[in-house]
Amino acid sequence: MTADSQDAPGLALLVRRPGQQPACWHAGLANVEHQVRIGADTAFNTGSVAKQITAHLVLLAARDSLIHLHQPAADLLPKLRVTDVTVADLITHTSGVRDAESLLSLAGLRDLDHYTAADLRTLAYRQHERAVPKGQFLYSNTNYLLLAELLEVVHRTDLPDLARRRIFDPLGMQATHFQADTRQVIRGAAAAYRPARDGWRHTQPPVALPGPGALFTTTGDLDLWLGHLHQLWQYDDNPLPRGDLLGYKTADRQPYLYGPGLYADPRPGHTSVFHYGHEHGFSAATHLTRGGLRIVCLANSTGIAADHALAAVLRALDEDHDRDDLEGVMSLAARRAQRSDLPVADGCAADGGAQRELGRFTCDEVPGVLRLTSTGDAFHLWRRGTPDRLAPVGPGMWAGNGYSLTLPGGTDDIKGFTLDLDRAPRLIYKRLPAS
Repeated sequence: MTADSQDAPGLALLVRRPGQQPACWHAGLANVEHQVRIGADTAFNTGSVAKQITAHLVLLAARDSLIHLHQPAADLLPKLRVTDVTVADLITHTSGVRDAESLLSLAGLRDLDHYTAADLRTLAYRQHERAVPKGQFLYSNTNYLLLAELLEVVHRTDLPDLARRRIFDPLGMQATHFQADTRQVIRGAAAAYRPARDGWRHTQPPVALPGPGALFTTTGDLDLWLGHLHQLWQYDDNPLPRGDLLGYKTADRQPYLYGPGLYADPRPGHTSVFHYGHEHGFSAATHLTRGGLRIVCLANSTGIAADHALAAVLRALDEDHDRDDLEGVMSLAARRAQRSDLPVADGCAADGGAQRELGRFTCDEVPGVLRLTSTGDAFHLWRRGTPDRLAPVGPGMWAGNGYSLTLPGGTDDIKGFTLDLDRAPRLIYKRLPAS
């Protein structure tokens, strides 16, 4: 089933050329079981696209002298133990604070176990030093979870209320809301799905985390937001939007930079800002050029990647700047949005044969205990009774299931190891005494 199928989840696309009315294209179902079609008023969870809204609120607070971008974040968040991290570091992902959600599985939680924003902040507050050198980019949703708390401290209200009063209502974004609780009903919201052999399955979000995500909105409302951002960009007359307030930093992919919740392409002739989001089966992508081109794509299935669709639109427009059949462009983009990179479950089953016990290990910065065993040359890292198989990839290093384990010495008597997750590197584990 494709993104433009009439009996499957789908997507919404909006393209607005400078000085023109937007072209919109919708396909698929917002709700499969009730056969509700996606339309202009369908709201989607936009995931990390929310970060640009949160960052903008922080910049407004700085303009109003409620905070200073280069002050230590610990001034406002006294539980934060990494005391040299500034507010600007949190915004640009240069704080070195590990992504707390990445640590949950190490702490013993499974995908659908319930947790709260307070639980994640507690994990953040256990960290006592930067996971990467000062100034180095480490994308972490925890940065924006802490920014949301910081905003609530200085404004004495919650982020959903603050965003509504300061951004959504003034811009007329009436269909846009930060969801503070997964039980909260969002009017006109699409449901999210993942493909299954016998049809579709609902994705099940365990928690809503306003700040780094949990923003429900429509393509039309995001068009209003991008229009406002473009006005600020032109008014500031800076190479990148809001660059007068916050310098953009080198990001995780060349040649891109990262600023106030936005990736930026600074190359002449390519100057633009963008962000992608993926959250519980939804995906989203926004793109704004210095010249004023706006593109928004929102989808509600794990089988569709909004960023792929947006890239296809950009390629088509780049090949023919004057192309008039935008509906054809967007239909083609929908077909190209099908994901071919969906992860395949490893099964995590232990190898046959006897398991050699190597010990139980703990880390000061993550609750819980990990057990390590081996069969042959493979390791098995056990969390709450479930093993991950780690295969050797180099001297003293094993990898699997999205992370790597490094030993400081041989395998005969393991005193400890280092775990490196993509967004949570340099976790030092030490062996517990035998009981």
